[in-house]
Amino acid sequence: MHPHLDKKSEPLVCLHNIQFGYGDLPVLEDIDLHIEKGEYLGLLGPNGSGKSTLLKIILGLIVPQRGSVELFGVPLEKFKDWHKIGYIPQRASQLENTFPITVGEIINLTSKDTHQTLHTLEKVGMAKYAHHLIGELSGGQQQRVFIAKALAGNPELLLLDEPTIGIDAVSQAEFYALLENLHQSGLTIVIVSHDTEDIVREVSRIVCVNKKLVCHVTPGEFVSGNYRDILYGDDRKAIIHHHPHA
Repeated sequence: MHPHLDKKSEPLVCLHNIQFGYGDLPVLEDIDLHIEKGEYLGLLGPNGSGKSTLLKIILGLIVPQRGSVELFGVPLEKFKDWHKIGYIPQRASQLENTFPITVGEIINLTSKDTHQTLHTLEKVGMAKYAHHLIGELSGGQQQRVFIAKALAGNPELLLLDEPTIGIDAVSQAEFYALLENLHQSGLTIVIVSHDTEDIVREVSRIVCVNKKLVCHVTPGEFVSGNYRDILYGDDRKAIIHHHPHA
């Protein structure tokens, strides 16, 4: 068990019987999921499987048609402490790349404290780029900046949606090393991806979604079983729900 993982504490996120769809098109069905404090969770699934929708439901950006959400033990509709949750959406840098905004100014959108801004950038190794325009940075550097932006509010839970899209292999390795350092410092992390090989090496638990919860396993169980074939192959009707051993 990870030293920060406390099974006796209240889960940071509780999803119960979540259902969401557009008209007659189901996106998520009967999703039950707990995210415990101290976890490093990989959320896997093919394109269109509902992964990003699940994150948006956690964030209150989308209201499920059925089911309940609790954050830090509080029903979503009553939750106010949004500073406890950091979120990096897909392709976070695209909008900022079109504006002449510096790295420091991006962090200041979350924190107005100059000292805090520099401290946050130091955490991700980007303090020396504070006065650079975001568009001048590489994809890997940009993602570090957006992690810093998400960290500026001192969150306890960090949600990342496909954060390695458009980043080269070397930058990806550095990016995952940064996430592991943040996890070891006590941050709970949920990362959405369709890249199973990288995620299996990094996270402590894997949840697979393809409209329904397909599997709920350790990385070792994911590799040794046939979960990848079930998730991405032709047989997508088999549902497996296996809680990992502590």
